[in-house]
Amino acid sequence: MNSTVALPRWADLVLVPMINLTIALLAAGLLVMLVGQDPLTVLSALIKGAFGTSRGLSYTLYYATTFVFTGLAVAVAFHGGLFNIGGEGQAIMGGLGTGLVALWLSAHLPAWLMLPLMVMAAVLFGLLWAMVPAYLQAYRGSHIVITTIMFNFMASTLLVYLVVNWLKVPGSMSLESASFANSAKMPDMHVVLGSLGLSWPSSPLNASLFLALAAAIGVYWFLWRTRAGYRLRAVGSSVSAAQYAGIHTRYQLVLAMGLSGGLAGMVGVNEIAGVSGRLLLDFVAGSGFIGIAVALMGRNHPLGIVFSSLLFGALFQGGSEVAFEVPGFTSDMIVTLQGLIILCSGAMAYVTVPWLTRLLAMLRGVHLPQREGVFRG
Repeated sequence: MNSTVALPRWADLVLVPMINLTIALLAAGLLVMLVGQDPLTVLSALIKGAFGTSRGLSYTLYYATTFVFTGLAVAVAFHGGLFNIGGEGQAIMGGLGTGLVALWLSAHLPAWLMLPLMVMAAVLFGLLWAMVPAYLQAYRGSHIVITTIMFNFMASTLLVYLVVNWLKVPGSMSLESASFANSAKMPDMHVVLGSLGLSWPSSPLNASLFLALAAAIGVYWFLWRTRAGYRLRAVGSSVSAAQYAGIHTRYQLVLAMGLSGGLAGMVGVNEIAGVSGRLLLDFVAGSGFIGIAVALMGRNHPLGIVFSSLLFGALFQGGSEVAFEVPGFTSDMIVTLQGLIILCSGAMAYVTVPWLTRLLAMLRGVHLPQREGVFRG
């Protein structure tokens, strides 16, 4: 009998995240009790704030849209064997591309042409920014984690320089560009639904939500339904085996990071074209790093990432409501809850997977040796 047993894919995608989330919530409940609050009251306020009203749900979906893009970015790189820490910088560059195209062309082009150009600019800027560290690793041996972290700082500095010295409105003290023309505004969701005869409150939620869902479907189709996606995953599973099979591994590494950067760049569409209507300095606000936790929680699968993004969106929106509704409960506790979920999504997976594999094997009547290697399917 083989000494290794794979955890079923359905268990890896469903049971493991649910177990990790339950552990995180229990740990958070204990912390809430230690600060003198009722865990059930806090949880109830959080859920009500995130899903209890149409406006709360809109904000939850707005945050989730951004997290879907950054989570997918991390997942695509992961399947190519890379750990992309540069989602923050790639999202910044995507927003820069979106903003530059809007500033240059929005006064002259209609929305039906302007919006696709802005989306393409966001993808292209994020893609090119990510391909540079990918090339450095594939062809020069630089470590992708180090270079992507450096590129985060470079992207932030470049954005500051351009906004302060070139794009800021002359005479204004605000560090932001001029407003875009109406043709560069991603349709608000309440306007979209209103055109269908549905009443919906005004919120930052916009049509970028549909782009995020399309991106999730596209990533799934590419990775698991195309030969190109199979080659990319083969390189991520084993570079030496992929080389033996005749796959150009260096090209696949650059491709994986390029796709990853393009997805992260889409954050600019949601934040710049969908909400701000101008180029700002802090529109990413850490979402590139949150994407790492989203991908871990979603087990690097597009469907899992969608639900994980919804969870983190609920934490952001519900957390702000809890801090407002529950006396003595601060937003720092929500950050602590997020940290616990991140910890459980990453580190606890190595604790839960082995005993979950053994439990499922026992239920199937499969005998496992006492000392075996267990890995994910």
